[in-house]
Amino acid sequence: MADIELRNLTKLFGKLAAVDDIDLDVEAGEVMCLLGPSGCGKTTTLRLIGGLEQETAGDIFIAGKRVNKLRASQRDIAMVFQFYALYPSLTVAENLAFPLHAEKLSKAEIAQRVAHIADVLELSHALNRVPGRLAEGEKQRVAVGRAIIRDPQCFLFDEPLSRLDVALRQEMRGQIKQLLGDLHKATVIVTHDQIEALTIGDRIAVMRDGVIEQVASPHNIFAQPANVFVAGFIGTPQMNLLPARGIAADGARLRTRLLDQEVTLPIEHRGADLPRADATMTVGIRPRGFNLATEAGPDTLAGTVDLVEPMGAETLMHLRVGEADVRVVTGYRKAIAVGRHLRVRPRAGQVHIFDDTGQRVEP
Repeated sequence: MADIELRNLTKLFGKLAAVDDIDLDVEAGEVMCLLGPSGCGKTTTLRLIGGLEQETAGDIFIAGKRVNKLRASQRDIAMVFQFYALYPSLTVAENLAFPLHAEKLSKAEIAQRVAHIADVLELSHALNRVPGRLAEGEKQRVAVGRAIIRDPQCFLFDEPLSRLDVALRQEMRGQIKQLLGDLHKATVIVTHDQIEALTIGDRIAVMRDGVIEQVASPHNIFAQPANVFVAGFIGTPQMNLLPARGIAADGARLRTRLLDQEVTLPIEHRGADLPRADATMTVGIRPRGFNLATEAGPDTLAGTVDLVEPMGAETLMHLRVGEADVRVVTGYRKAIAVGRHLRVRPRAGQVHIFDDTGQRVEP
């Protein structure tokens, strides 16, 4: 049985369904990331689990117990918010110890737990400082420490790294991932940062308009997006999603009318599973899924370089193909001038096909 179970969970604000009949399981020891754009319902889902919002319909189970009628304080969970909410007049040690006073532990046991958490989070040097004398990364670690010191049944994190700069985010991602791996608790993390979700989560639930579009491992959600929305949301630079019309397929190749050019695509789908001939579809190819072609061929797409963006070890080119912008990533050594006519060849294993409803065509 999962440590967190959501069944037909719905939350209405007037006529707006912020969370719309979702089902989700989070196992003990698993980190589940709720990922999606602003307003998709991920934070509302987290607040429903935590008891900070009342569901309109559905059930919430924590450790097998239905908790719909329980207050937040009765659910034995710990939450870490985007804003640290530390007590400004208390030291780091006192902030860490604060949740333990309700458990009526001895001073010796409280001191032992505080020392242990401070050691794990590398805060031992700051135990006697007040929050105003801490760096942002240290404040975030205190907030995390105050949550985990109590040994709750599960953890809920709401945009825990959003206030940190890029360097601190990278550092804290690794620390949180390692820490959560050692705790073996069901954990739900809300984020709009796909890199954060891909690096921290054991599984990712991508949400849109209150609905879960796909739940999968970071690898599968990147390599096998369930629909056009997930395909376009996951990945940097964003996947190219190009309108096409099928001409013919033989199981290893798909002839298409792609951006008004006839292009034969390498595919890993069986012909019977592909949209019928003359059917409209969307072809998804990530910017790193192309090779530069030295000559014209039936499997190449022609365009004109419209913009070049150096990215350090790589270069992002924008090809103008008719009215479409096709993004192509190459090595940084390939200096290609704006205005040059270019052909690119989609690589085998890098072509995703979506039908006219936007759903992935399975192999």
